[in-house]
Amino acid sequence: MEAILAERGIVLATLAGIPKRDRRDVEAEVLLNAWNAIRRGLYRPDPKDKPRDALRKWLHGIAWRLASHYVNRAWARRAVLHAQPLGLLREPVGPSLEAQVAAREVLEAMTELPPWQLEALLSVDDPESLVQYAKRRRMNPSTAASRLRIAREALALKLKRWRR
Repeated sequence: MEAILAERGIVLATLAGIPKRDRRDVEAEVLLNAWNAIRRGLYRPDPKDKPRDALRKWLHGIAWRLASHYVNRAWARRAVLHAQPLGLLREPVGPSLEAQVAAREVLEAMTELPPWQLEALLSVDDPESLVQYAKRRRMNPSTAASRLRIAREALALKLKRWRR
């Protein structure tokens, strides 16, 4: 164990990309794994290498693998610090999961509509009235209303088919 601890420098140099708050834990994991591997007989250095160089290369390999595993762990990638980690006193923010799924279904169904129906549906979101929308496109307001009704029916039919 003394030989492993003497080579802590190579381990710490390999773990330089890990945040300081976690570096000591990963270092301890590297040293523990190295010691357990030696006890199980898994350390078999190349006889051509100097003993210290072989140990340093082997420890570097262990540290490198554990560092890559650390970076790919979900808790290391997605940890978000918050004043209330469990959020016990806060209400959920944003739309519910069901609303998000329903909105995605509507958007996907809208992509399958012809362009004139899509344009008629999107005109509802404009701040201008349907009459102003029709005048801007040089069409009769009744025609614009009819196109909007047809587009709504087509969208409802597509959603009905998808949800079955």
